[in-house]
This record gives sequence, structure tokens and C-alpha cells, in this order.
Amino acid sequence: MRVLVTGGSGFIGSALVRRLVLETGWDVLNLDALTYAASPASLADLEGHPRYSFLHADIRNAEAVSQAFDRFEPDAVMHLAAESHVDRSITGAKDFVDTNVLGTFTLLEAARAYRDTRGAAADGFCFLHVSTDEVFGSLGDDGKFSETTAYDPSSPYSASKAASDHLARAWGRTYGLDVRVSNCSNNYGPRQFPEKLIPLMILKALSGEALPVYGDGSNVRDWLYVDDHARALELVVSHGEAGQTYCIGGDAERTNLQVVRAICDRLDAIHPAESDRSEQIQFVTDRPGHDQRYAIDASTIKAKLGWSPSLSFEDGLAATLDWYLTHEDWWRPILDKSYQGERLGLSA
Repeated sequence: MRVLVTGGSGFIGSALVRRLVLETGWDVLNLDALTYAASPASLADLEGHPRYSFLHADIRNAEAVSQAFDRFEPDAVMHLAAESHVDRSITGAKDFVDTNVLGTFTLLEAARAYRDTRGAAADGFCFLHVSTDEVFGSLGDDGKFSETTAYDPSSPYSASKAASDHLARAWGRTYGLDVRVSNCSNNYGPRQFPEKLIPLMILKALSGEALPVYGDGSNVRDWLYVDDHARALELVVSHGEAGQTYCIGGDAERTNLQVVRAICDRLDAIHPAESDRSEQIQFVTDRPGHDQRYAIDASTIKAKLGWSPSLSFEDGLAATLDWYLTHEDWWRPILDKSYQGERLGLSA
């Protein structure tokens, strides 16, 4: 199978590309604009691989996207390119609307034109739109998000992803494009840009800095190891149904404070400091519109595609910590150049 992956140099995208090329044996074209959160180093071991190619392009560039379809002739699109950080969206919403909404529109139109011009040769072509559980808003103490949960986004980021979800489904219903949508819970694992909670806490804990926790740390997220997510996305393309939505979660609800304490405890055990790292925890003013709880009901993808998480949160976190401890060559250039761990998303 030949797959066009957008955003393949990002965190989830690079995990997916590595799986498709190295484990599944598919041919992959990675189309990526290489914004600040992308890391070509995450795919360095694929350079020169016969099943991997890279195109430096922006999904908002209709000509470049159309040419990518025509030259690569994919059997499927796996669309992951997005602005994805909630905090950045609070003070820079335009970038999120431009990329997540207009970029998705451009990609859908290119996919439709490509299918129409190929005719019968496009039989089996599908478009997977990869999204987030944040489009559903906030849960109370009980319940979980499912494929039928109503949308109720709280942030500019989640609103832009909700809009792109609706566009993708509309292109399926109006134009007959084989569109599949996935909504995942919080991903974590190796090669994640350090603005996100887990890598940020790991690197700050290692350097002895304060560990900022929003509010009282009681916000709950369902954590999904990135390689388990990549495996699920592969199944959605290879065995999923046209028009179907798949909720993908790790069955690992934790409060933010529990996550930070687990990081501290693990680091103290394997990389001791002069004092317990939990003493570095500092509660800070909560961010605007911070949803209280997310949780995913993944029963549909489990029943229909036979997927389930392979790693517990504890095992996944241990693997993640070990990776960051042994790959300073990956994250050090980021801290030295594009992001120094500063707080983002403060209201003006």
C-alpha cells in the first residue's frame, strides 16, 4: 500500500511513519511543513530507505498538495498535520484556523480531485482524518466519550479540530469520498516536543527546575502510548469502514498531578537527585478554558478491529523516561533553539 502521511515529522506522525515503513512494509510519502514542533531527527534512520520519501510542503498550498497526489499516487491519506497545542491556541488562534481548518479543506479537495481523475483506479482509496477527544469538551466525574458524543469544544485548538472533523465527514457524505475519522486521547512517548506535559516535566525535573502544575492538578486525562495509537491508525486504514468514526484511548485515566508525581518517583528511583523531585512541584494559575476530564470509550475499535492498548501507563511512562534519559542528542537542540520550557497560553 502507498500512503500519503501529512505531518509525518511530528510526534504522532513520526511514530506512525516508522511503523508503516519498518513494520508494515508500506510505501510512505511524508508531507510536512516542518514547523517548530516537527523533528526531522525523529526519522533520521529512514533516510535513504526505499519505502520512504519526504516532501517539504504546507497542506495549505493547493498546488504542492495536488502535485504530491499526482506524483506519489497514494492508496490512502493519513492526515495528521495540525497545530496541536492548546496553550498556543489561546494567544495565537489564527494559525490554528489556517492550518487545521483551511489546510484540511485544501487536502480534502485535492483528495477528491485525485479520486475523480483516477476513476476506477481509485477504488479502495480512503482518507483518514486524525483528530482529538478535545472536540467533545469536558466530562463530569462519570462517563466516557464515544463515537456518538456531541461536540462541545472549549479552546481555539479544539474548535479548529472540531471544524476539520465536520469538513471531513461532509466531504464523505456530499462527495462520496471514503472518509474515516479517529478521535484519540492524550498521546505520550518518545520524541514528543517538550511543550507537552510529560516531556516538559521530565526535562524540568532533570534540570532541577520548578514543575508547574495548572490549578490544583486535578484535571484528568486518558493517556495513550504513541506506538499503540500508530497501530490503531494502521488498522483503521487497512480494515476500517468508510464513514466510520473510531475513538482511540489508552484506558489510563490519571490526574495531571498523578502524572507529575509518577514522573518524579520514577526519576528518583533510576536517576536520584539530592532531594525528592516532588518537592519541585509548583501549583500555578490555571489556563483559561481548561477542561476538567477526558476519557475514551474505545469499545468500537476493540470490537470491530481487534485493537487494544499493549502497554499499561506505568510501563509506557517507564519506557518514555528511559528514552529521554538516553536521547539528550534529540531534545537538547530543541531546548537550545526553539523552546526553553517557558509557560504558554497566558491570556492577554
